[in-house]
Parts: sequence; structure tokens; C-alpha cells
Amino acid sequence: MTTKVPVHPLRALRVAAALFSLSLVLGACTHAAETAAVSYPDDYRLRHPIALQEADQSVVIFVGHARGALSAAQRADVLGLAQTWLREGTGAISADVPVGTPNAAAAADSLREIQALLSAAGVPPNDIVVRRYHPQDPRQMAAIRLNYPKISAVAGPCGLWPEDLGPSIKNKSYLENKSYYNFGCAYQRNMAAMVDNPSDLVQPRPETPAYTKRRTEGFEKYRTGATTATTYPEAEKAKLSDTGK
Repeated sequence: MTTKVPVHPLRALRVAAALFSLSLVLGACTHAAETAAVSYPDDYRLRHPIALQEADQSVVIFVGHARGALSAAQRADVLGLAQTWLREGTGAISADVPVGTPNAAAAADSLREIQALLSAAGVPPNDIVVRRYHPQDPRQMAAIRLNYPKISAVAGPCGLWPEDLGPSIKNKSYLENKSYYNFGCAYQRNMAAMVDNPSDLVQPRPETPAYTKRRTEGFEKYRTGATTATTYPEAEKAKLSDTGK
């Protein structure tokens, strides 16, 4: 025989109130965790900072199986890489040369010409490292790859949306009229890709010495009371009409 124990109404009310309070606390913790998860700085430069790191600058030289000499365009590519290496290279130039391919002999001849061009452009022989490789795909034309490390600027990744853009009680940027998380990322990424010298983002370049001869001439005109403006006598010769004088 089962005996039912009577439940006091006041006790049941206390239990229900405790459960309701516990649910509110747990809900608040969950909401606080969600809010903390999408918390980010207001300044887009802090949300998507531009970082400096080493990256490879490379040039690919395609070599046919029956031609070992470089074309005029390929020689220009090699000389251009040598000039940029002298300005921004932070390590040796690596030349990856294919072996065991139909164009292996032609690639070896092209490598000797590449080394001569790099040396003529001012690259020390010790800074040219030759590495051999076997192409993984035999159907793909093997080529000589020249690359060197340099300092580059990067930002991103972009396209991250940790919260909706529409109205929501959980959308802090909408309620407080803040910029959304992805705002400014494309600008920072494009700026990092376009900058010529990444160190300019960290510190200014030193000033070059003043042109003493030109500065002395300007000071002398100022001392004697003459105009310091530069005159261009050739400018009038380019005009085709005197209308408006």
C-alpha cells in the first residue's frame, strides 16, 4: 500500500521560487558569456591591426625542353627580382630547379644564365642557394622558381561576423550604435597590401640632407630683398593663346 505524503503549499512555493531564481542566474551567466565572446575594441585599427612578418617574394621562370636560353621578358623578370632583393630582401635567393624531367637539361642551362644575371645585378654568389626538386605532377610543366624572404604587412582575416547586423537584444553594436566587427577590415588589409615599405607603418624614414647650394641661393635672395619664387621661362612657350591676359 502506497502512502502519499502531503506537500505543504508554502514549501512548494519556496522550491518553485528557488528554481526560478536559479534559472535566472544561469540565464544571466549565459548572456554574460555571449556578450564577452563578442566583445571587441571600438577602434578598427585595434580590431584589425596590421602586423609585420616575413613572406616570400617569388618569380617563376618557365623553361621548354629544347630551349635553355632565357627570353627577353624572363631576363627582365630576373633583373627586376635582383633589384628588389637588394632593397628589401632579408635572406638568400633560393632557386628551385627541376630534375628528372624532360626539360631538366634546358633548366640547368637557364640556371647558369640566371646566376650570371643575378651576379651582374649585384647579388653576391653566396646569397644564391640552388635546390633540386621533383615535380609531383608529371603533366605540369616544370619551372625554375626564384624566391626570397622579405618583410611584408598583413591584416585580417576579413569576413568574420560574430553577431548579426540586425536589431537584437543580444546585438551590442546595434543597441549602442557601435561599428560592427568586420568594419574597417578591408581597409586595413588593402593598406597592408599597397604599402611599399612596411616599416613606414611603424616609424618614419630619416630625412635626407638639405640641398645646401639651393638653400644658400634662396637665403641670398631673401637677404637682398629679391623674390625667392622660382621663375620658369620655358612655361610661356607652351601656351597657344594669349586670351585672358
